Amino acid sequence: MITLINTNRMRPVVAPIGLDYVAGAAAATGLDVDVLDLALADDAADALRRHFQSHEPRLVGLSLRNADDCFWPGAAWFVPALADTVRQVRRLTGAPVVLGGVGFSIFAAEVLEVTQADFGIRGDGEAALVALMRELDGNGRFERVPGLIWRDANGVVRQNPPAWPDDLAVPAGRAHMDNAAYFRLGGQGAVETKRGCPRRCLCCADPLAKGPRARLRRPSEVADEVEALLRQGVNVLHLADSEFNLPPEHALAVCEEMARRGLGRRVRWYAYLAVTPFDAALARAMRKAGCAGIDFTADAATEMMLATYGQPHRRDDLAQAVRLCRDNGIAIMVDLLLGGPGETPESVAETLAFLKSIEPDCVGAALGVRVYPGTAMAAWIEGQGPEVAHASIRRRYDGPMDFFRPTFYMAPALGDRPEALVRDLIAGDERFFEPAGEAADDDVRGYNYNENTPLVEAIARGARGAYWDILRRMRKGDLESGRSA
Repeated sequence: MITLINTNRMRPVVAPIGLDYVAGAAAATGLDVDVLDLALADDAADALRRHFQSHEPRLVGLSLRNADDCFWPGAAWFVPALADTVRQVRRLTGAPVVLGGVGFSIFAAEVLEVTQADFGIRGDGEAALVALMRELDGNGRFERVPGLIWRDANGVVRQNPPAWPDDLAVPAGRAHMDNAAYFRLGGQGAVETKRGCPRRCLCCADPLAKGPRARLRRPSEVADEVEALLRQGVNVLHLADSEFNLPPEHALAVCEEMARRGLGRRVRWYAYLAVTPFDAALARAMRKAGCAGIDFTADAATEMMLATYGQPHRRDDLAQAVRLCRDNGIAIMVDLLLGGPGETPESVAETLAFLKSIEPDCVGAALGVRVYPGTAMAAWIEGQGPEVAHASIRRRYDGPMDFFRPTFYMAPALGDRPEALVRDLIAGDERFFEPAGEAADDDVRGYNYNENTPLVEAIARGARGAYWDILRRMRKGDLESGRSA
């Protein structure tokens, strides 16, 4: 028997699709799988005690979806809570503990050390967990388990290459999590159409967690999964892809399959997209397949900052993407990343003025760059020397700089209160989600979704959709009745 535990207790709750996929894959091989979902438990410690009073698993798997909330000045770090959960599990069962999930995969060795778990799986868990179970029941040749990290007999940490198989096929039935409850409490379901990202943006950790190339699911399998969720009452989805339109031909094929089955009339969905490539044909296909909103990864709208972030699009491409969405009745969110290397008050002003001119539905003005080890951003900071780091790094911990813990870069040219600068430039434009400030009496929440009480309350009243879309409709007064539009 395997017990799989969802440890993510963020609010609003987010459907743990990775755990659903892994449980389905293990069950398909004949393994006995039980899922304990702490996100839906009123008392996590009590839920753990009650579960292990009646279950004696051979292996316990814990999922870490997010290592932190990725927002400054929130900087909430979830690894200590995971370590505490591992300790509780240790007291309740002698079964070995394996960790996995996107958050784990970014910091695999570090998380294994802090939590003192027995094993971890970096990358895809569907085949790897089954392989680990076989080795535990067999010869213990752990070097054969894809993505496994473990300590050998001498206590030395060993790591296999990440589990990023080219052939991506995962169970589409979605039968192991209470997806109806997540829809009721979280406002949306989720589906993956692929994993991995071929781009090398300055600070993005997706290639570290999911692989440096796009690994595609069959469009028919994606549509099967959407239909499985519809049967569970989930009719609003967010695609969990890094960027849905990379590559564009796969995105088009997924849309065409969904439209062929008539799903565009039965489901409403949202997606993250790169600004390019995006054309009229894909916009039309997405709308026909049921797409209600797109969150574009823009980062900036000045040539200098786009080059700094490693973005291949230009700002005219962003303007065209907004127009195409307008033409096809798709709501538009543009995500900015302000404060990166070389950012100045002038470049921030230029970016915000341009965004106002092209008129998306809403804009996220995130301020401060989360620095992940293994990214070009981390390498750049480490090459600048301690003086530059001291002037530009924001963090909530003492001691040496440690990118494992929430660590953010803020361009020194933006001054001591960069959030005030950005808010002054936004000048009350309600299409913009303003950045939060560091002061204790600062009442601006920004659009950090972690423990976002107004968002939780709106979902409880019946709002459904991407969180940015719920928040922007709240601002417009479209949710006064408590129901989603």
